[in-house]
Order: sequence, then C-alpha cells, then structure tokens
Amino acid sequence: MGLGSLASSVWALDLQQSYDAALRNDATIRAARAQADASRERLPQARAQLLPNISVNASRNYNDLTTDTMSAGRPLTLENEYYSGSKSLSVRQALYRPAQFAALEQAKALIADADAVLEYTEQSLVVRVGEAYFNALLATDQVSLIAAQKVSYSEQLKAAIKGFEAGTGTRTDVDEAQARLDMTVAQELEALQNRDLARRRLEVLTGEPLGELARLNPDLFQPEALKSHEVHDWILRAEGASPELQALRAQVAAAQAEIDKAQAGHKPTLDAVAQWSKTSSDSVTSINSRYDQKSVGLQLTVPLYSGGYVNSTVRQAVAAHSQAQERLEAARLDLGVRVHEQFRILAEGVLKISALEQSVRSAEQAVISNRKSFAAGSRTTLDVLNAEQQRTLALRDLAQARYNYLLAQVHLHSLAGNDRWASITQANAYLVP
Repeated sequence: MGLGSLASSVWALDLQQSYDAALRNDATIRAARAQADASRERLPQARAQLLPNISVNASRNYNDLTTDTMSAGRPLTLENEYYSGSKSLSVRQALYRPAQFAALEQAKALIADADAVLEYTEQSLVVRVGEAYFNALLATDQVSLIAAQKVSYSEQLKAAIKGFEAGTGTRTDVDEAQARLDMTVAQELEALQNRDLARRRLEVLTGEPLGELARLNPDLFQPEALKSHEVHDWILRAEGASPELQALRAQVAAAQAEIDKAQAGHKPTLDAVAQWSKTSSDSVTSINSRYDQKSVGLQLTVPLYSGGYVNSTVRQAVAAHSQAQERLEAARLDLGVRVHEQFRILAEGVLKISALEQSVRSAEQAVISNRKSFAAGSRTTLDVLNAEQQRTLALRDLAQARYNYLLAQVHLHSLAGNDRWASITQANAYLVP
C-alpha cells in the first residue's frame, strides 16, 4: 500500500465530523429512518379507504348443456352448446364511514409518533457519539499521563541508583522507584487496551476508520456557570419540546382514535354505489340473449348485534388509552429527574473543574518542592514518587471533569429537545486538531 492510499484509509476527525459520520452509517439511525418511512405509508392507506373504489369484472364461459325432457310421452334429450359472458364496471364511494375517518386521524397520529421517535433517536445519537468521543479522548489522555509518569519514574530510578552507588542513597530508594516503575508499565498496558477499546467503539458508531482525534484545548474551554433557579426553565422547555414526550403524546392521540374506531362499530355506514354491466346468455333461460344494465344507488348498512364484540373492543381501546396516558405521565416525571441530574452536573461541574485546576497547580508545585527537598536530602524517593503520582491523578481527574461537563451539556440539550446541531457545534468549539 502506498503512502497516499495509507493516508486516505484513516480520518482525523472532531466531534461534529463524528456525528455526521454516525448519522450516515449508524445502523440504529438507519433502522429508525426505515421505520419512519414505513409509518408514513399509513396515511395514504387510510385515505384510500375514503376514496372511490373502482373495479372491473369480466368473464367468458363455454357451456355444454344437456336437457332431458318428455315430448309426446316419449323421452327426449337435447344437446346445446353456447358461449356466455359478462362485463361489469362498479364504483363505490364511501359517504359515511366513521371507522375510516377515525383511522385517518389515527394514521396522522402514528406518523407524528414515528417522526418524533426518529428525532429522539437522532438526539440520542448525539449523546452516544459524545460519550464515545470523550471516552476515547480520556483514554488517550490516560495513556499520555502514564507515559509521562513512566518517564519521570525512570528518571527517579536512575537518580536512586546513582545515589545508592555514591553512598548518599539507600537500597530501599532503589526498590521503591523500581516497584513504582514496574507498576506503571502494567498500568500503561491496561491504559493502551482501554484506549483501543474506546476508539473501537467510536469507530463502530461512525463507520469510519479513525486517525487522530481533535483534542480539548484548555485555553478555549470556558465552562458556563448556571444558576440553580434555571433548572425549572430547562424542565419546562424539555416538557414542551422533548421528542420523547412528543412521541408519547402522539401515541395517546392514536389510542384515542382507536377508541373512536371501536365505537364506530355501533354506527351505520352509507356508500354510494354505481354499476354498469353487460351480460350474454347468463342463464339457461336466456341463451342468445344480451342485457345491458345500469344502476345507481345508496347502500346503507346498520349493525344490529355482533355477540358483544364491539363492546369488548371499546373496553380494550379505553384501557390502551389509559395505559398510553400513564406512560406519558411517567415519562414526563422521569424526564424532569434526568434534566435536573444533568443540570446539577453542569452547575457543580464548574466548581469542580475550578477546584481540580487548583489541585493540579498545587500538585505540580508539590512535585517541584519534593524534588528540590530530595536533592537537599530532606525528602526520600518515596516522597517524590508519591508527589508524582498525586499530580498524575489530579491531571486525570481534571480531564475527566472537563469531559463530563461537555457530555452533560450535550445530554441536557438533547433532553430538552434543543437543536442538536447547535449542541454539537457548541461542544466542538473547544476542540482543536
């Protein structure tokens, strides 16, 4: 493989490009689109039940007629062969069919449900891609931190060995530095496995081979402070715009239409019927006769008794409607809890990030101080190693807090039904190649 084809086989991408690729390639999204397309066909099917129904029938038959009779007191057998046929054109137009009108309204509700489910799936994809992307970044950061820690431990091991050989250090310093280095090598292997798995998950979502990922730029990252009273505004916004609730409201409307359909079983139906037919030799008494008949009229059907079937379907539809209403209410309450949870993560995340940034600065200063004290003989190798480890943990926690903040931001906008492209663009602005 040449260098050009090798370069084209990987793709360095950011969060927005990841979402674009997932929209094209994710199997869950494609399935949701196919489901929405299938549901949209309910409307023309329901309308067809209210439009004219036109049919043509034609037949052509060969007849071999044998007639046994009596003539002058003697048996007589007659043989007659002839052709018969018919042609008819029928037109039926529904005038009053309450069940079909209810089915039309139900089809509209089911289409609204399918569209909302598709939007919900696409909103959920924002969260899935964001989670996979930020997990991949965190795993990559973890590898870098452990690699830097391994370099630092290697230097500390060299210093401990040098001190031991010079008589200013102890064997314990060498053993402690060697143990930390060995442990770091094992942690590095685990971190590499986690990074490969995280990248693989993102690769499956996007359906594209991955190159380098755009990284978070701490200088651009400015978390927005939220006020506690704003959570109620977010909950109200979510209750009004959440595609999840919109889908459930459409299901309630469809369930109501099902009640109307079931109740229509008690109501009469009225159709306009027109027919034009031509027949020839249509019976043994009309051989070689032709008829041309035209008819126009109304057909009324009045249901009288169906063994309790209609009443049962009405009760079933009412129960299904109650179920849909309760599901909507349960989802509304649960949505409020989830919005509140993500809002708290954002609100507290600002303070947590600020505290961790200070923790990183303190940890870095502690490393510098311990190294100087070690050089002066007032600190041991273990003190320096502990300070190095504390700095690595502080850097890891800070990176994780930043990614958690960005993911909560994306998740909150998704729950509230906000523009998913704007949500992605907002988070993507903090990333650089």
